[in-house]
Amino acid sequence: MTPTSHVRFGAGDQLAVVEQARICALAVAVERDLHTVVADHRDLFAGRPFDPALVSGIAMSVAFTAPEYTAEQLRVTARTVLWVFAADWQIDYLARTADDVREVTAACLAAADAGPSSARHPLARLLGGIRDELSAAPAFAVVEPVWRDEVGRMFAAMSREWRWKTTRGTGPTGPTLDDYLDIADNTAAVLVSVTHWAAVGDQDCLDHLDALRVTARATQRAIRLINDLATYRRDLQWGDLNALMLAGATDVTARLTRIVEESRELLRPLERSCPRQAAFLSRQIAFTSGFYRVSDFWGSL
Repeated sequence: MTPTSHVRFGAGDQLAVVEQARICALAVAVERDLHTVVADHRDLFAGRPFDPALVSGIAMSVAFTAPEYTAEQLRVTARTVLWVFAADWQIDYLARTADDVREVTAACLAAADAGPSSARHPLARLLGGIRDELSAAPAFAVVEPVWRDEVGRMFAAMSREWRWKTTRGTGPTGPTLDDYLDIADNTAAVLVSVTHWAAVGDQDCLDHLDALRVTARATQRAIRLINDLATYRRDLQWGDLNALMLAGATDVTARLTRIVEESRELLRPLERSCPRQAAFLSRQIAFTSGFYRVSDFWGSL
């Protein structure tokens, strides 16, 4: 008798496992595409933190938040998440001067406008390729201004955080928790959501894009705090900012609870008008919460 031979699964259990296995298989297909991106852009993903587990984690996050779609439909969404990790690495850990930050930002914003042909920086070339792929989606004609705005918001937030980090201790006051949450765009969760909506092009999503974007920004703040509560020790080691450096754990947890409640309130009408995309945002919080109970995306320095 094997150690688990006494376990009996009911029909509901079997159906749940079958669905989880299907989503895992979807993640495997997404992951295989991401590995081709890493292979084609080795100059971006050469650092030790870009280990195979990070790529696997990204693929799982996309598959479990949007399991209704095919791997092909999720391809550009997953590539965007991978690109965000590369952008975070370039700004947070490789940039040594303000000029470095400005150079990367300018190159990527130009690529967001014009595609890869004019891109000088490897990060910009990858973003330009993503933009070119998105431009083939019919919905991108509607979503493009919003997508471009989100790219700019991400870099503005990352640049502000870089300034805070490099001037830490030199000014009279540092950022507050409110200040920190104001730049939650540095997680680029809204950018990823907008990319997903442009790629899949669901009409109910396009009809409610403004409301979805507002809700996504609340979801993004929740993700920021869930991440920080789980990665404080790593952020200390890497010299990164973290909400727990700005407020006590009790205050941060209380703020997270309020933000999650705000997200739920915003999601309720969207669950009727565009249920797939409301579920997509809700699952972002759920997946992040579950994932960080056990692991982290980044590998070691």
